[in-house]
Parts: sequence; C-alpha cells; structure tokens
Amino acid sequence: MAVNRYDGSRAWYTISTYSGYEDKVAESVNERLKNPEFKGKIFGAMVPKEKQIEIKNGKRKVVDRKIFQGYVLVEMCLSDETWYIIRNTPGVTGFVGTGTQPTPVSEKEIAKIKRRMGVEDPKYTINYQINEVVSITDGPFKGFEGTIAEIDSAKGKLKVLVSMFGRETPVELDALQVKKID
Repeated sequence: MAVNRYDGSRAWYTISTYSGYEDKVAESVNERLKNPEFKGKIFGAMVPKEKQIEIKNGKRKVVDRKIFQGYVLVEMCLSDETWYIIRNTPGVTGFVGTGTQPTPVSEKEIAKIKRRMGVEDPKYTINYQINEVVSITDGPFKGFEGTIAEIDSAKGKLKVLVSMFGRETPVELDALQVKKID
C-alpha cells in the first residue's frame, strides 16, 4: 500500500548518499534543524553505527563501523517541502522507496537498529571450530599455522597449538589475529 506523500505523519526515511558522505549529510541535516522554519517538520538524522573490534599493529582497538554504508536515516514529516530540502542536501543521491515515493522505515526496524547501535560491548564473531587449522596473520607468531584447541567466544580469544621446535605449543590469540586456510 502506497503512503500518501502529503499525510504529514512523522516517520523515519532512508536516504542514500555518496559513499563516505554519510556523516557530512547527517551533520548538514541536523544543522538545518537550528532554523525555526523546520521545527515540527524535520526532527533529525542519524548514521547507524556499531562498535567493533579491530586489530592494527598488534593493538586491539574499538572502532565505530557504519551498519549501512551509503545510507542515512532521517526522521521527518514527509511533504514536498521536506522532500526537496533533504533531496537537495549536498551528498544526498535520493530517497529509498518505490518509484518517486519514499518508503518509511517501520518502527520495529528502527527499534532494532537503535538496539544494535546501543550495544556498548563490541561484538565478537568467531567462525572457527576446534581442531580447525588456521594461519596466524598478526603478532609475534605471524606466518605460523596452528590448530585451534580452545575457543572463548565471550572474550573473542582462541587457544591455538603451534608446532615449534618439534612440539605443540599453546598460544592464546585474538580471533582477529588468525584466518582460515583455504
């Protein structure tokens, strides 16, 4: 069922942007909210991000990663005026929807996205099994191969048995320091 473009109800809409311009677009939209002319018409923009763990040069770092590359969510009352304002924001390539009709994002979906954004502890995704052979990609054992002996999903750690000097030596590694062998 098509939504009437002029119904004036408040909803979230997805706009597509040039890649890498998501934060600039959200900033521009939020900057326009200071103008009293837009009060009650546009309520805000957000770039959905979640915390993830990254290892660089052997150091573990928590970084914010965009959930939807190239997209920004805008809460507004859709009208020709607000459509025009958002559509002509630098970096915006269009609204997500069918034809020329922007499709509102369901409240259920927005709640899911906000919940995902609000998780303070970064997610560990461990796609390995015990006895799987892996290659170590970072740290003092870089270049070695080993067999996974233990998996600690809560901490994102693996115990890998590395063959050194003719014997298996257990090494505790971050799951991001190994990769599967094809």
